[in-house]
Amino acid sequence: MEILFVSHKYPPAIGGMEKHSFELICGMEKLTAVHKIVYDGRGSRLRFFLTLEKQILRLLKAHPGIRIIHFNDGLMAAFCSFHTLYTHIARTATLHGLDVVFPLRVYRKFILKRFNAYRVLIAVSEETRRQAIARGILPEKIVVIPNGADTAEDAAVPVFKARFPGKKLLVLLGRPVKRKGFSWFIERVLPLLRPEFHLLIAGPFHPLPTFTERLLYGLPGFIRKPVMLFSGYPSDEARLRKLLHHHPRATHLGKLPQGEIRQLLKSADVFLMPNIREEGDMEGFGLVCLEASGAGALVMAADTDGIPSAIQQDKNGILLPSGQAEIWAGALNRLIPDAESYRRLASDFSAYTRKNYNWEIMVKAYYDLFRAI
Repeated sequence: MEILFVSHKYPPAIGGMEKHSFELICGMEKLTAVHKIVYDGRGSRLRFFLTLEKQILRLLKAHPGIRIIHFNDGLMAAFCSFHTLYTHIARTATLHGLDVVFPLRVYRKFILKRFNAYRVLIAVSEETRRQAIARGILPEKIVVIPNGADTAEDAAVPVFKARFPGKKLLVLLGRPVKRKGFSWFIERVLPLLRPEFHLLIAGPFHPLPTFTERLLYGLPGFIRKPVMLFSGYPSDEARLRKLLHHHPRATHLGKLPQGEIRQLLKSADVFLMPNIREEGDMEGFGLVCLEASGAGALVMAADTDGIPSAIQQDKNGILLPSGQAEIWAGALNRLIPDAESYRRLASDFSAYTRKNYNWEIMVKAYYDLFRAI
């Protein structure tokens, strides 16, 4: 079996889809013959897209044994759906979430349904599948294969505990987009928490407004939102910046190297994913929750979008109602008098995550699907 993988989300760029592409391709190379066309940051991204059909045809000619072409995200699949010279090859694609709910009428009306020409579509969560079907993709075309995660135990040490002695550390991780609920949590939940808690945030962050931010906020809202979503712009950053200025119990650590992220997760008393519902956007899966759980942190996450495909209630985390500040505050405040019970829960949850979620399980599921095709 020979498979061609096509992706514009790939290291050295960092992100959930980049990690997914890398692990899927590298894992599949251990099981079967793999070819790849990936954008690795060298050269023009526009040129990469414009020459894709020629690149694919060149590889198909050089390797006539290729029987499946897999596109690692919906944007790539949408763009390549207009190619006409290799439709005799079985085509598959992964849908991550935003590539299904992107709030552009033209995309919804004319692009999404083109996915029905693909042999199989792989949704990363049940919610992603549900949203795809609601937008006109045929149910029989879609299967669900949850993401894997880096859940192996490592030797990271909780060094951040020493920097905040006597504090119960809450951790948020990632790019500040509105759906992740960072500013919501600081504004609505943090004031209700006991003084022992301190919130740490890590991820890309600009402490001062950028030229791009000023330019975007000069656009009308109906244009600004799709542009922010398409470009992955941190739409919550401006609000977050203002809130951090007035909340001494919250500290933004900026973008950390991978080793320090593991140390941060080891230091967390609770890892938070307080996502809120945002029209036109969604959390496809919640990969970072699994990484936090695998590192030993107790995970509390919102019961919205694709997160319940990653965090299962009372198995590897605690799901809480999205947007209900009092319930979140109550669950967290109970941690102080009942710390030992929470530590046991975190240990049990972490063991479940490591057993049931890893990249090898995900790759094997893709391999079995490709073999069936």
